[in-house]
Amino acid sequence: MKSEHDKTMPCPCQSGKQYEVCCQPFHLGKKPDTALQLMRSRFAAYALCMPDYIIHTTHPSSPQFCHDAKEWAQKISEFSSHTEFKGLEILGFQENGSFATVTFVAHLIQDKKDVSFTEKSYFEKVKGKWLYRSG
Repeated sequence: MKSEHDKTMPCPCQSGKQYEVCCQPFHLGKKPDTALQLMRSRFAAYALCMPDYIIHTTHPSSPQFCHDAKEWAQKISEFSSHTEFKGLEILGFQENGSFATVTFVAHLIQDKKDVSFTEKSYFEKVKGKWLYRSG
C-alpha cells in the first residue's frame, strides 16, 4: 500500500463511509455482494496501491488480464504510485443476473495534469464472485 491507510479515515471510494466499514472488508477477503461494491473497492485498491486485489478481481477474459502476475502487479503499482485519486462519481449502475454495468467518473491527477475519465465498466459474476470484465 502507498502508506498504511488509517482505517478510520474516509474510504478512498468516496462513499462517505470510513474505510474500515466500507472497502477494507473486501480488501481483506469478503466478497462484494454487488458489482457496484466491487467497482468501489477496486477504485480504493488502486488508490491504496493494492495490485493483488485488482488482479484477483479481474476476469481472465478481460483485455487488462495479464498471465504474468508479477509484471502486472508492477504496472498497477507504478500507475497507483504516480496517480492522485481525487474522487469517484457513480453515474449509473445496472445489474441483471450475472452481468452488471457501472458508469463512473474517476477524478485523477498525474504529473500535475488532470487525467480524469468517464467509463462504463462491465462485470460478470462467476461462481458467486463479481469480476471486472472490461471498460
